[in-house]
Amino acid sequence: MFTGIVAAIGKITHITPLGDAEAGHRLTVDAGGLPLADVALGDSITLNGACMTVVAKTDQQFDVDVSRESLNCTAGLDALGEVNLEKAVTLSERLGGHLVSGHVDGLGVVSKFEPVGESWLLAVTAPKELGKFIAVKGSIVINGVSLTVNTVADSTDGCTFSVNLIPHTVQVTTLKHLKVGSKVNLEIDLIARYVERMLSQSR
Repeated sequence: MFTGIVAAIGKITHITPLGDAEAGHRLTVDAGGLPLADVALGDSITLNGACMTVVAKTDQQFDVDVSRESLNCTAGLDALGEVNLEKAVTLSERLGGHLVSGHVDGLGVVSKFEPVGESWLLAVTAPKELGKFIAVKGSIVINGVSLTVNTVADSTDGCTFSVNLIPHTVQVTTLKHLKVGSKVNLEIDLIARYVERMLSQSR
């Protein structure tokens, strides 16, 4: 489990194919300011909100294997560049964001990203099937960052929601690099997922 509070910005420095075009690949990630002393092989770290397993490590970097299925369902794990990093939460830590599984539910597309006063307004269009899980004042994870939904507007082909980014969030995450048309990894609220499952069984 994770919290959606980004611990550091890392950087994918190498991509090594694991087979043919249908296979996945291995990522080598510079951990940036993320301490790795307490990370063991087999531990989980999220990259842009996608939970990955550490398969090799040094003091400053670690490797993860990304399957073709994961590549098909996520954004930002197929090219060199910066990624948001978070280690799995322990029971002794504060839950600063919300309960996050690290399983990407779908890809959204940035429809607006602009300054508003001292903050930034980020609007994302999510797939229609995720719209029912997104609510005003509810939680959403965008590229591994736990955020609070401010507005929601449903349409025939999707659901557009907006969040407010304070200067600190923009500074310490890769969200600063987003632009209109950027694809982002989305994870819906864990509780909403179970509520929907229970309601569907009672119909």
